[in-house]
Amino acid sequence: MVTVFLRLTLSSALLATGLTGASAQAPADAAGSVRAAADATGSVRAAAAPATCSSPYRIDETLPNGARWRMCWEMRTIEGLTLTNVTYTPKGGEALRVLRSTALAQIHVPYDSGEPRFHDIGTIGDDAIALKAADCPGGERRDQYVCVTTRARGHGYMKSDGEGVTTSVQGTDLVVFAAFQLGWYTYLVEWAFGDDGAITPRVGATGSLSGFTTTPQHGWPIGVGSTKFEESHSHNIFWRLDFDIDGADGDVVEQYDFTGSGTAKRKLTRTVFTEETKAVNDRMRWWRVVDSGVRNADRHPVSWEINNLSSAEYRGPADEAFTRADLYVTDYRACERLASTNPVAGCGKSVDRYIADDERLTDPVLWVHVGFHHVARDEDADPMPTHWQGFRVTPRDVSSENPH
Repeated sequence: MVTVFLRLTLSSALLATGLTGASAQAPADAAGSVRAAADATGSVRAAAAPATCSSPYRIDETLPNGARWRMCWEMRTIEGLTLTNVTYTPKGGEALRVLRSTALAQIHVPYDSGEPRFHDIGTIGDDAIALKAADCPGGERRDQYVCVTTRARGHGYMKSDGEGVTTSVQGTDLVVFAAFQLGWYTYLVEWAFGDDGAITPRVGATGSLSGFTTTPQHGWPIGVGSTKFEESHSHNIFWRLDFDIDGADGDVVEQYDFTGSGTAKRKLTRTVFTEETKAVNDRMRWWRVVDSGVRNADRHPVSWEINNLSSAEYRGPADEAFTRADLYVTDYRACERLASTNPVAGCGKSVDRYIADDERLTDPVLWVHVGFHHVARDEDADPMPTHWQGFRVTPRDVSSENPH
């Protein structure tokens, strides 16, 4: 099967330009090709990837089923590991750029007693951990701090013909990974890129518990007896995703709701976001970024779907209004880097303030908020097992049939 993307407004030849060579386009907010000063403009811990994304900053992996992912990585001071020019080629298909850039935008850690309330990202790139070979099993360490590897995902599909003949395929992910030491916590930051076109950003928290002693109302007994309580807290993690499906033009964000719980019928409602906005999770709600100018072989618009139903949905006080939504959609501005404590002059300090009244969306950027409430347990004794949180970005009509 050959996947064909039909570009209605641009020549399909642009789809095959890729990320390497002189014609590769660097993102406008990239740190550049030389070491930058360590300031709020976005310096890098190691030398940044040049516009042509040369080794070791170029990632180009063809997975066992023939699907291919290409991208560049940078270690930015502010956001840490950042991926740019993310391009997907389905099995037997043509290359299609998906993301201009993606990175963490904040790890907000408020404790249940009201204090402290950490904002862990701001200079996270300076806290990258040099990885050992054991930290990157079966993969390649890039510039010590980034692991590029592949990982089995389980069944891509299984089908029985009802007569004893079963066919099945195992799925594979390309995984890009880095680790950061922030206070007591070690954060494992990874993106998994599936051979089916899915993207799974997630963060794992490990390292050590904070050691705070508190009351039963705000914590859980740890150790012998009930004399020490580890304070419960939340990890509110934000990702910034600048979708550019085959370029910045033509991307539209839509919300889908399915109403009718408790009835025999359900109704589909589609809402098109034409202005900057925010949205909250609902059990029967998801979003997608669609480019109607790019069509698959069935002539359906190509899109990627965002599902965020695994979040604990933390809502903070008035001065933490950025926690009051699970998805923000803003128009691209290079200075809008973090979801809170944004350090770049000339922009708002948090994502809720980036949204302007009547600001139309021409180049949408999505900010996804996933919460996890950490109530400690004896099993969290040092070193603490990793707990993960994240979300899934699923291709919708990128291929005209099963991409495996």
